[in-house]
Amino acid sequence: MMQFDLQAPFQPTGDQPQAIASLTSSIQANNRFQTLLGATGTGKTYTVAKVIEQVGKPTLVLAHNKTLAAQLCNELRQFFPENAVEYFISYYDYYQPEAYIPVTDTYIEKTAAINDEIDMLRHSATRSLFERKDVIVVASISCIYGLGIASEYLNAAIPLQVGKEVNQRQILRDLASVQYSRNDTELSRGRFRVRGDVLEIGPAYEDRIIRVEFFGDEIDAIRYVDPVTGEILQSVEALNIYPARHFVTPEDQLEAAVEAIGQELKERVLELEKAGKLLEAQRLDQRTRYDLEMLREVGYCNGVENYSRHLAGRLPGQPPECLIDYFPKDWLLVIDESHVTVPQIRGMYNGDRSRKQVLIEHGFRLPSAADNRPLKAEEFWSKVNQCIFVSATPGNWEIEVSEARVIEQVIRPTGVVDPEIFVRPTAGQVDDLLGEIKDRVSRQERVLVTTLTKRMAEDLTEYLQERGIRVRYLHSEINSIERIEILQELREGKFDVLIGVNLLREGLDLPEVSLVAILDADK
Repeated sequence: MMQFDLQAPFQPTGDQPQAIASLTSSIQANNRFQTLLGATGTGKTYTVAKVIEQVGKPTLVLAHNKTLAAQLCNELRQFFPENAVEYFISYYDYYQPEAYIPVTDTYIEKTAAINDEIDMLRHSATRSLFERKDVIVVASISCIYGLGIASEYLNAAIPLQVGKEVNQRQILRDLASVQYSRNDTELSRGRFRVRGDVLEIGPAYEDRIIRVEFFGDEIDAIRYVDPVTGEILQSVEALNIYPARHFVTPEDQLEAAVEAIGQELKERVLELEKAGKLLEAQRLDQRTRYDLEMLREVGYCNGVENYSRHLAGRLPGQPPECLIDYFPKDWLLVIDESHVTVPQIRGMYNGDRSRKQVLIEHGFRLPSAADNRPLKAEEFWSKVNQCIFVSATPGNWEIEVSEARVIEQVIRPTGVVDPEIFVRPTAGQVDDLLGEIKDRVSRQERVLVTTLTKRMAEDLTEYLQERGIRVRYLHSEINSIERIEILQELREGKFDVLIGVNLLREGLDLPEVSLVAILDADK
């Protein structure tokens, strides 16, 4: 069993000891499903952390939104400072999927903005899963989307070892083949540079630089270097350089994929022409031929993920490989707020399927594009080894599959009672709120305010700022990393009031907040 080292300034109290013992014995008895039915504020995260420590399995913690995932990740990092606690969410700050609206004959091209920091954290998660066993990955639902084949990603890693004789030019070629690019001026993630006998690499999975020093053809030293100060942080004897992208396709496989795409194109164009869809046939032929040309010349094209079935060598309908395939066979899944997260798992495939079907029917994509998709619910559950559902209100399905293994945790260790609820008229609600905020600020407490729309959140923030209140707003247009920073600053007291549209999501843990105001609650 691997060693998880939980560090906390308190011991289990209330219902926690019994819940920890019951869950641990259930998992050790190889039961597949169990539910922790815990009331709000009873310390479910701590209970789960104790169970992870005692069963000692690599763990995936699944949360239903990015903000909750970030909070869980921070809490677990505090509990397990010596272990690898990783964060895996969608790396898009903005994402508009490719779509076609037949009624208005409107084609919408895919546009996306990738967050470099989140991409690094995703690579860090997969690297940890390959290199160590004491790993907890906190992920959003994006972990059920295709990620590239784990075995190919591992095979493409470049091993470096001090004292080993290597051809420096070959290492440079290997780096280029796994999507690193040479830039002798500016070194950043996914780039490398050469200066005499020194090779410096910006790995895709961390923010330190790897410096490889050669003596002739022999590796003389491997060091981690601070990218800003140039200070040597650590010397190592050996390490692996993992690819800069999760999708790695060997050259021979790429040639076979191009052949298969060409063959599918011929068959589909014939099919469309027989059906009298000449415009669609022409459109598909033109678009796919262009993509094939790009794949042959540079190994990449826009929308390359739509050809992932051929590039990975999968059969039609076969599920894509995803983050779960990077875990070893014996792993543990924890689904937080399962009453919200489990329906998300079911819904992802259907939404993706209907959009792709329209693109395929109208000649924008080949039928194989439908296999670039999230996992179906049944495919997801077939990969799950053991699972703990965590919720204050678990759904019927979770309770049903857990059978008699529903463990209750009702007593709060803090002894805090449920909050008082006041219903007040909407007339003069903003001035009433201002008075309440001033009262809380005088006691150095924090306030959450929820509004109906983003515009209302922004306008109310401006109104309160003009009246000397330290206030910020939070909504979907603020990127994932910034959201985490805003919540942290609220807790630290850098401002007193946070206004948002969807702040009352399950699982948000802000002990400093003593007032939650819901404006226009009836709506």
